[in-house]
Amino acid sequence: MGMGVDIRNQMARRASEEIKNGMVVNLGIGIPSLVPNHLPRDMKVMFHAENGITGMGPSPQKGSEDENLCNAGGFPVTLTSGGSYCDSAIAFGMIRRGRVDITVLGSLQVSQKGDLANWIVPGKKVPGMGGAMELAQKAKKVIVLMNHCDKFSNPKIVKECTLPLTSSACVDLIITEMAVFKVTEKGLILSELFAPFNLEYVKEKTGCEFIVSEQIRKIPY
Repeated sequence: MGMGVDIRNQMARRASEEIKNGMVVNLGIGIPSLVPNHLPRDMKVMFHAENGITGMGPSPQKGSEDENLCNAGGFPVTLTSGGSYCDSAIAFGMIRRGRVDITVLGSLQVSQKGDLANWIVPGKKVPGMGGAMELAQKAKKVIVLMNHCDKFSNPKIVKECTLPLTSSACVDLIITEMAVFKVTEKGLILSELFAPFNLEYVKEKTGCEFIVSEQIRKIPY
């Protein structure tokens, strides 16, 4: 079952709470691209793209797109005041040197240890891994935004990933339409629930054990 626009925005809004003034933030395609819509207008954040932009602005008005200015997914973007261009080698240099504070990525599976599998389903054609491998290893914080289950109702949070890994033990926070999990050395901790989901239902739809936080934040719809 697909997610409605409101649910996608609810997840993006929760991810935006992790972003603080002055950060450099990299966004994956899909739900992560909605995150900037939920930041306070006066917040100073530089959005970084692997294709060589630091300081991406919102999507342009229809008809005013610049054919030479797009994000790493190929979609048209704008540039904020103070933004800059560079080549992809420099953009990846920023990632590898640990200059990206947060990356927000989609995923196909995440394991209870924080392993990330987000680039290929065997047998299907994909353009490649992109920057996810570097981002997963080198960003100071890795947030995954994804459906709790796949289209066949299989859990996407699992004991061990069955799909090829992008990177191991790299995810810090998982946000689905049902709940928020922190990845810790003790294991996964469920810390927040989105309305209308309850704990029993989330346990049923999660493919591994997790610890329940002593205080669960309930996020209204």
